[in-house]
Parts: sequence; structure tokens; C-alpha cells
Amino acid sequence: MQSFLQGFYTDLLLVERRSAQTASTYKLVVETFLHWCVENRIKLSAVTIQNLIYFLAWRRTNNCSPLTIAKDISALRAFGAYLVRQKIWKENLVFMLDRPKASRSLPKVLSVEQVETLLSVVDTSTPIGKRDAALFEMIYSCGLRISEACTLLVDNLHLNEQLVMVCGKGDKERIVPFGEAAKKKLEAYLDDGRPDLVGRKVVREVFVNYKGDPISRKGVWKRFQELEALSGVTSKVHTLRHSFATHLLAGGADLRSVQELLGHSDLATTQIYTHVDDNQLSAYHKKYFPGHE
Repeated sequence: MQSFLQGFYTDLLLVERRSAQTASTYKLVVETFLHWCVENRIKLSAVTIQNLIYFLAWRRTNNCSPLTIAKDISALRAFGAYLVRQKIWKENLVFMLDRPKASRSLPKVLSVEQVETLLSVVDTSTPIGKRDAALFEMIYSCGLRISEACTLLVDNLHLNEQLVMVCGKGDKERIVPFGEAAKKKLEAYLDDGRPDLVGRKVVREVFVNYKGDPISRKGVWKRFQELEALSGVTSKVHTLRHSFATHLLAGGADLRSVQELLGHSDLATTQIYTHVDDNQLSAYHKKYFPGHE
């Protein structure tokens, strides 16, 4: 099974030209599907549309959201295409399934004061602390995804111009500006923190772990949880990206500009932040005009 899954993963990267993150996600979904087939004694070559429906129903009963089911169907469609190319299926049965229309919940955002509180607890007296200060400042002030922060390259960082080239989903590149606070934290990390961590190693990535290797997503999550505990601000790393977008719109930025900065391919994805801002306006109205809402 593992060799078969690896073949599918390689096909996603080389034939379908999917990103490594998408390929990994699809591989996990298909692995779950294959285990389900084994448990139910269903041969892969004999899978029917009814089997696919039962599998998705099983996923739904295991507390998978409609959004997750929609992603599962996307993964299975890619897998079906692979099976057709491998002549295991005559046709891609998954195209007979409709994706559920999942309503997106509004993203949680932090206030400017909460972000400042969160970032203020970083101990910048150590190399790791200097890295954390620069890392989370960049995630917030540039609206980076965790994967984008982890893969940020030194060659793509332009301190004097206060610009950074970010490689996002689907290997799409975008230029994002950053402010004076981020520049100062980056300079402190690059001059006094990173050299101590990297040593003699040649590492292209900006942010590294205590061993001098590129920091992982798990490493970022772990450090952020420590900052949560110290600051008392309950949040997630990705909430910094949501807050970045919401604060820009609240400050008067136009939707198209925010779309470009976030690297969204569809403007509709960015529009969700306008609803977040509407909610905040309603909250302010209720606070200052009680009884008149």
C-alpha cells in the first residue's frame, strides 16, 4: 500500500503539478480511503459509486465537517484520475459526486492590543528569542501562512527596501512589504541570533531551529503555544494572518490590495474579512449606543 501511495504522491507532484502540501494532504485522505476499503473487503478495482458514498458517510459520522468532506472529494477526484491513468478504473467515478456547499465560519481575529501583548512576551535576550520576535512579527505584519514563513529564503529578503518575496500556494510568488518594527527585529535576528544558531552550516531559509536547520511547522506551533501561555492571549498562529487582513481593511485598505498581499487567487476568499469587520462594527455600535441597535 505504501509504495502505491508513494506512486500517487509522485504523480500529484510531477503530472498534476500540485504543491507538496496539497499532495501530502491528498495522500493522507487516500490512505484513509484505502484502509477503509481493506476493512470492508472492497477491492480497489471493484469500487462503486455506492462505496464512495458510504465512505464519505462514514467520514461524516466521524465528525468530519462539510468543508473537510469537500476536500476529501477533491482528493478522491485526483486519485480517480490517477487510477484511470493506471488502467485500474475505466472511468473516474468520483466526478459523479457533488461537493457539499460548506458555509465558511468567520475567522477569529485579534485586536491590535492583543497582538502587541502576544508579541511583547518574547524574550529577545537569546538567539531563539530574537528568532521568535522576527518570525511572529513577519507572520503578522506580512500576513504569512505558516508554511510561507518556514520556507522564506534569505535571498528573497530585501531589508533596505522593506520587501520580501513570498512563495505561496501552488508556488505562486508575491511581493509583500513589511514595516519598520519587522525590519528592526529581522536585523537583530540576522545579525545576532541566526549566526549563533546556524554556525558553519549553509542554510537558505531565514528561520531556523536550535540545531540550525530550517524551522518546521510543528516547531512554529510549539513556540506559539508557549507565547499563548505567557501572554494569556488565546489564539492560533494562523489567527495572526486573519488579524493582518482585518486590520488592513479596518484601516481603509481596498479589498483588491489585501487580496494581493494575502496571495488569494479568488477575491471571494478575501471578502470573508469584510464580514469580520462588519461584526466588529456591530459590536462597537452596541457598546457605545446601548438600546439603539
